[in-house]
Formats: sequence, structure tokens, C-alpha cells
Amino acid sequence: MSTSTQLIRVGHSPDPDDAFMFYALAADKIETGEYRFEHELVDIETLNRRAFQGELELTAISIHAYAHLADKYAICSCGASMGDNYGPMVVAKQACSLEDLKSKTIAVPGTLTSAFLGLRLCLGADFKHVVVPFDQIIETVAAGEFEGQQIDAGLIIHEGQLTFGREKLELIVDLGVWWHDLTGGLPLPLGANGIRKDMGEENIREVTRLLKESIVFGLDHRQEALDYALQFGRGLDNALADKFVGMYVNDWTVDFGEKGREAVRLFLKMGYEAGVIPTLIEPEFV
Repeated sequence: MSTSTQLIRVGHSPDPDDAFMFYALAADKIETGEYRFEHELVDIETLNRRAFQGELELTAISIHAYAHLADKYAICSCGASMGDNYGPMVVAKQACSLEDLKSKTIAVPGTLTSAFLGLRLCLGADFKHVVVPFDQIIETVAAGEFEGQQIDAGLIIHEGQLTFGREKLELIVDLGVWWHDLTGGLPLPLGANGIRKDMGEENIREVTRLLKESIVFGLDHRQEALDYALQFGRGLDNALADKFVGMYVNDWTVDFGEKGREAVRLFLKMGYEAGVIPTLIEPEFV
């Protein structure tokens, strides 16, 4: 590596929408100039936890986790995952009411995920939970237990939102629908790309520009990017992968826009008011 090359370590989830978003960077489809991107594919809760050390220059983070990381990371204006009247879901073997759900043990993909914060706000109360790897939650709910602990329901993210029916599970609540109704039509802000604030203004601007270029390339070369993303689509065929990618890589991903920024502010504010987030955060977008 020449002295003029700058390494940018990138972390994102091993799922189709993130893979689609980063395809052009991962497959050298765009010119990156002095920057060399090194990709690490890790589940979102692990990325959230790692971000506290600030080791990655560019990383996928949950909006919930960002509330604890605003001293280290700013939010890229591109790269959002927004649930526009859809989002993380709670599923169970048997239908129940939201009131009943409060007393059940729920498998969750991590306590720093936006899905966890969303469910906490939806239920209006704390709830008993067990952290389970996101790609094991559906089978855990079907089995009714995880490592000897009883599991009554599961909070599912990623492609599980499209595949949970295969296990004959019941949808209890779609948090994206709940949020849309609650806020009068705002999308549920789930994920973002955090960029490390100590990189300097020029690097931040250029890396964010390259991220946006990668997103737009994928959208402009959809099937090519989809073919790459499919390798991360657990149980998804081409049609379902295309549907899933369309849910989370779209106009919101190209730019949060004013409505998206408003949704982030409100989500963080409500999290603070509910006592889940310790400090009221004004999100910083770059």
C-alpha cells in the first residue's frame, strides 16, 4: 500500500440490503482515488458494541446505538435503513394482544438495536428479554426455548420479516406500521452509517460521497448488485431478495431527507423521554 492510500475500515451486516448498498465499493466498481476500503461483515449488535471503541472509520449502526455514540460518530446523510410503514416484527406461535406481550419473554437481536428501542416504546414498559443472534430468532420462537430459557415471542429483523410465515408463526405487531400510525406517516429510522468524526472534514465529505456513489451504482445496476447480495440472503430467492432490498435500499437510502431527519430526531427524543436513552441527542448529519 502506498503512503498516499488511506485505509477506510467498513463494518456492515451480512444481509442483502447492506451488501447491495456496499456492492460497488466491495467489488471495485467505482473509482475510490486515495481511499482503500476494507469490509468487515458482522451482525448489527456486534457493530453497535464495537463502535464504542471507534475502531472502524465507517460503520453501520443502529439509530438507537447512535444515541450513545454521538461523541465519536456523525450520521452519513446517505445509507439509511428506514421502515416506511413496515419494519421489525414481533412474532409468536400463538396470537396475543400487545398487553399480553408485556408479560412474555421475548427473544431480541440486541439491546442497542433500533428494533429493541421501538418495541420498548410500543409496549410503553420494560419487558423480559433474552438476546439471541438475529438469524436464530425465528427457529428459537418455533422451538419455544433458547439455551434452556423459555421463549414466548421473538423480535425479528432483516429477511426474517419476509420468511417467518414458513414456521407458521403469528405476527403480533409490525413496529413500522405502529410507528407510521403513531407519527402521522413518518418512516421508522432503523439503521444508518456512522462516520468517525476525528477523520477530518475533507475525509468525511469524500468517504460519504463514495458511499452515496456506491448506493446509486447498486440502484442503477440492480440485478448485478442483487446477484452479489443474494449470497447473504438466508432463505431468499431472487424475487424475495429483490423485495427485501427494495424495502431498505431506496430513496431514503440515497438521502434521509427532511422527513427522515425528523423521524430520527423524534425517535431519539421519545427514547430519552421513556428513560431508555440517557441523554437527549440532537443528531448530527454529514
